[in-house]
Amino acid sequence: MKNIKKLLYLFLGATLVMSCVEDDTTFELNGDGPNLAGFANSTQTLAGIASGDSYTRKVVMKLIGPTVEAFQGDVSVSVARDEASTAIEGTHFSFPSNSLVLKRDNNYIGELPITLLTDGIVAPLDVAPILYLKVTDAEGENVVGNGKKIKITLNYLCNSELAGDYSAAYTYVHPDLGTSTGTYTDTWTEVSSGTYRTTRVGHWTPAQLGGTPGMTIQDVCDEIIIGEQNLVDLYSNLVDDKGIHGSRDPLTGTITVDYKICASYCREYNVVYTKL
Repeated sequence: MKNIKKLLYLFLGATLVMSCVEDDTTFELNGDGPNLAGFANSTQTLAGIASGDSYTRKVVMKLIGPTVEAFQGDVSVSVARDEASTAIEGTHFSFPSNSLVLKRDNNYIGELPITLLTDGIVAPLDVAPILYLKVTDAEGENVVGNGKKIKITLNYLCNSELAGDYSAAYTYVHPDLGTSTGTYTDTWTEVSSGTYRTTRVGHWTPAQLGGTPGMTIQDVCDEIIIGEQNLVDLYSNLVDDKGIHGSRDPLTGTITVDYKICASYCREYNVVYTKL
């Protein structure tokens, strides 16, 4: 019996070692695979005030893969609207160019311009148009398109003036530690039309988190949206309102939002902002 147990342990140990070796070997073999050209993010929001003006925004594209560091030539990438889109070219958006060149001197990162059209649009829309973009062609030695689409939400905004200082009262729910409350002073800075960056996120101070302080918030005609984003642009934890958007009371100016910060589990926050 002891010998059987010893053989069993040896077999299990060998299996674990082989598993590790197989993983490593698979990784090394990937070095012979192609480099992939595509979008840097899977989702993005483009926004502008529905005033009849046009707004040119940028979508980041990049090249990744096993031989990128040794890669020398340029890479040409072309994109197109996917049929799953509800956004209409010529009504909601246009392409100044539907292709770009990823260059080595910019680490094979480039920005594709997209123009948001607002002429004839009356905000707010009942449903925001969605633009799905796909890579249709990628030219370069040992380069292919990564096959992944990006979902771009086109938000049409009303005039927004939410920049300033706020008193924030929050309720924080931790799945293991329970519920706690607190207050702090926050500052919202407008970074583009209807889009703001706070100085605080969650229950932490900026010094405790590091990174880029706060979170990005968008005002779509008094509907307050906290789209998916990495915690302070540093951690893999995702900040998101999960589609349950907040609101601004047009009479009092009070803003109420609910959002979650999730990794292996989610922390939940309800925050009421009162302008100072």
